[in-house]
Amino acid sequence: MSLVQTISNVLVPVRREGWPFVAAFGAAAILLGIVWSPLFWIGLALTGWCAYFFRDPQRVTPVDESLVISPADGRVSAVGPAVPPSELGLGPQAMTRISIFMNVFSVHVNRAPVRGHVSMVRHTPGKFLNADLDKASIDNERNGLLIDGPHGQVAVVQVAGLVARRILCWAAEGDHLAPGERFGLIRFGSRLDVYLPADAHPRVAVGQTAIAGETVIAEYGGAPAGPVVRVS
Repeated sequence: MSLVQTISNVLVPVRREGWPFVAAFGAAAILLGIVWSPLFWIGLALTGWCAYFFRDPQRVTPVDESLVISPADGRVSAVGPAVPPSELGLGPQAMTRISIFMNVFSVHVNRAPVRGHVSMVRHTPGKFLNADLDKASIDNERNGLLIDGPHGQVAVVQVAGLVARRILCWAAEGDHLAPGERFGLIRFGSRLDVYLPADAHPRVAVGQTAIAGETVIAEYGGAPAGPVVRVS
C-alpha cells in the first residue's frame, strides 16, 4: 500500500454539517488554553473526537436487489415483529423490524437500505429517551422515510436518542435513492429502525455489528433464518 493510500485511509472526510461544530470545539480549546494551558489539550482531544464523529467514509454497497443493506453503523439491538409508527400509514399489522443502535463513536451518516422512490417523509416530535430502549421507537423524536422499493415498501426511521437533539434528513418526497446512498445524519448517539415486508428475511442477529452501506441485514426470497438469540 502506498503512502498516499495509507493517509487517505486514515484521514476520513468529515461531513460539511460537522465543520461548524469542529470549529466551535477548536475555538473553545484555544480559549480554555488561555485560561489554563492543560485545558487546551483536553479541548484539542474533544475537537478531534468531534471531527471523528462527523466522519463520512466511503462504502462499497452490494449490487443485488434481493438484499437489504444496513442504513447505519452500530450494534443490531432488535430483530423481530413490531408495528411501525402510525404516521407512516402502514397500518396496525406488525412488520419485520431491524433496529441498529449508534453510540457516540459510530459513523452517524445514514444510507438507503434499498433502491426506490421516496413516497413519504414524516418528522414527529417526541422525547429523548435512551435510543437503546424498545419504547424509543414510538416515544422519541423521529423522522420516517417510506421507500417504494423493488419488493414493496420499506420504512426507515431515524430515532433521536438520549444525547441526540437533531435529526437531519436530506431526502425529500419524490426523490429516488440508490442502495447505500446517503440520506441523513443524526447527532449525537441514536438509532435507526427498518421495517420490512413479510417476505424479507433477516440476515443479522441481535448483538452483531453492522456497517452502513455494506452489511446485508435482510434478504428477499430464500429460507427464513433460525430463531434469533439475544446477546447479553
